[in-house]
Amino acid sequence: MADAKELSKTIIKSHRNFDLHATLFSGQSFRWSQKENFSGYYSTVIDNKIFLLRSIDSTTFEIFSQSKEAFCLQISDFFRWYFAFDIDENSIFSSDFQRDYPELWRMVKPYRSVRVMRQEPFEIMVTFMCAQGIGMHLIRRQVSMIAERYGQKIVLETPEGEMVFYGFPTPSALASADPSELALCTNNNRIRAANIIAMARSFESGKLALACVGSGECDLETLRETLCVHSGIGLKIADCIALFGLGRFDAFPIDTHVKQYLWEWFGIEEARRSLTEKNYRILQEKARAILGTECAGYAGHILFHCWRKEVKKMKAF
Repeated sequence: MADAKELSKTIIKSHRNFDLHATLFSGQSFRWSQKENFSGYYSTVIDNKIFLLRSIDSTTFEIFSQSKEAFCLQISDFFRWYFAFDIDENSIFSSDFQRDYPELWRMVKPYRSVRVMRQEPFEIMVTFMCAQGIGMHLIRRQVSMIAERYGQKIVLETPEGEMVFYGFPTPSALASADPSELALCTNNNRIRAANIIAMARSFESGKLALACVGSGECDLETLRETLCVHSGIGLKIADCIALFGLGRFDAFPIDTHVKQYLWEWFGIEEARRSLTEKNYRILQEKARAILGTECAGYAGHILFHCWRKEVKKMKAF
């Protein structure tokens, strides 16, 4: 690793099995990357601070960071929360699931080391509003362009020279964005740009921000209704925001891949039909009957990643 004097080192050891690469590149986060100067490390900006992570073994990882805190939490406490180490991977799939789907269980069992992350809500809102109908590499490109144009520039000095990172934009930065300029970051989709600006204004006003703060205290349907008021946020995106940005592991997003595995693995007949709002809700109810309610979304994401890797043989994440 290149020496950067302004970074401090933290070692975190957990009793949870943890696949760092699969977690970061399983379709729930699009801001982590690998830099040439830091071989073997994954980098990102959280709370406008640079973080570099590297796995040491299946339960231990190393962090280099510009600060000993993130969002007012000590680094070790923050990343234990961020990677949901309070969730026991052995509790995600019930004994009934293991008994009823033995072949699937053997396939999915190794993927329990994929953690579902608790990410910053506003960043996840913008990210998944960008994610409609496009592949993961395009999502990364759009999110990266938004950060570079509207986020805070952060420079890290290394012996090889300066490395430039960008924090994610604040709600106020996107609320005041020009729709035509923001559209340049959203694949020239002006409607998407306008929807992001409108959502950012709602967040900046405090209305949406307060709803996020209280998201753990309301039922999932109420939370989804609050999110879906905003143009550009439908049930699927609302569920992604709830699951990946608000720590609602009961939220179960359904996209094409999820719909496919609900049919192929579980024989749910409705999964062969169009994904209307009514059918979306029916599929969720049937998925929860199989996966349980409390961590249906957590389990669903593991199944999603397993499906893409084992069945679809996908390599680009």
